[in-house]
Amino acid sequence: MSRPSEGRELVMNTPAPVARAFAPDLARGFMLLLIAMANVSWFLYGRDFGMAGAHPLDGTALDRALQAFMMIAVDGRAYPLFAFLFGYGMVQFTRSRIARGIEYREVRRMLRRRHWAMLLAFGLPHAALLFMGDIVGAYGLVGLVLVGIFFDRTDRTLTICVWVLAGLMALFAVFSLVGGIAAAVFMPTGALESADVSRDLTVATESYLASIGGRLMMWASIGVVQGFFSAVPLCILLGWLAARHGVLDDPARHRRLLTRVAVVGIPVGLLGGMPTALTHLGVFGLPSWAFSGVDFVLGAAGALGYVALFGLIAARWQSAPPAVALWIAAVGKRSLTFYLLQSLVFAPLFSAWGFGLGGSLGTAGALGIAVLVWIVSVLLAVLLESRGARGPAEVLLRRLTYGRQRVAADAR
Repeated sequence: MSRPSEGRELVMNTPAPVARAFAPDLARGFMLLLIAMANVSWFLYGRDFGMAGAHPLDGTALDRALQAFMMIAVDGRAYPLFAFLFGYGMVQFTRSRIARGIEYREVRRMLRRRHWAMLLAFGLPHAALLFMGDIVGAYGLVGLVLVGIFFDRTDRTLTICVWVLAGLMALFAVFSLVGGIAAAVFMPTGALESADVSRDLTVATESYLASIGGRLMMWASIGVVQGFFSAVPLCILLGWLAARHGVLDDPARHRRLLTRVAVVGIPVGLLGGMPTALTHLGVFGLPSWAFSGVDFVLGAAGALGYVALFGLIAARWQSAPPAVALWIAAVGKRSLTFYLLQSLVFAPLFSAWGFGLGGSLGTAGALGIAVLVWIVSVLLAVLLESRGARGPAEVLLRRLTYGRQRVAADAR
């Protein structure tokens, strides 16, 4: 068994970059667009949905085409992308605080406070007030567990864990596909799909107070599933490994690795989403969840491909990035603020207790609003960047993270 201190020394002894790395912020800004597009469909209601996925089973030709696009390129890719960058950020956070003279033990306590804050100060209120699919709390919970067990482990141990998790995901993919085929053979198709109870309890209810209970119930059950029984732990561990070796801090030096990951990961991710999309469109006579396991595995590959692509873009633009890249990176620096802003717009706009657009709007209209919200986020982020201001959610998270160290840290 590897000694935990070896992993700790690797994190501590690798110097933090002199300037804030550009590639992770650029990827986070792009990630927020994908998350907005993925989340907005969960605010639609009043029609039939499959047992897997967020999309209605009907719609115009444009709606159906966009649903297929989402399943191929976005769904199952946004959250693993978030997980990788979340893991990468943990190592960046640790190194930068050690470089400021904070002892490693205190940094570990800060990480623990940070993840508790994500769970209780952000995730819980976000789920209760706005969105049952909150991921901040889920990732905070996973962060608490993974950091406590694995953060000080060596690269070799983390790599073994990654392969074990990948093997378990592949096994789940096989079982879900076999189960879907068996269900299609022995059960009528109509029995394989059902109305989405989660929407009935949340966005479809006209009572805001009643919707709070529904959201909390769904979040408590969904959060554990999407946090632990998905590609999230695997991608967090990969984020740690990549950050330990500065893959996105100095993408030019890792151009060959990033190119291989992008060239393989993106096509694999796109191909992996096609069976789910074709099933959703009725081409395959299988239940909508039959390819969910395949989507977990190959969607994670697609997410890593997206990260690598933005690493390559950052390597090309690192010295003199164009204005649009700086704008997207400005959103990425404030990803928590603008993630929460999306729900702050979507929830009252789409829910039955608000303006109720989710009951009548199709996929195309919902995605249009999601993109518009992201564009507004970019404009607001540029304004904050011009003033040298953090996002309000980042300010609060920082205060909760530092605790007694905050005053001294802010003075550095």
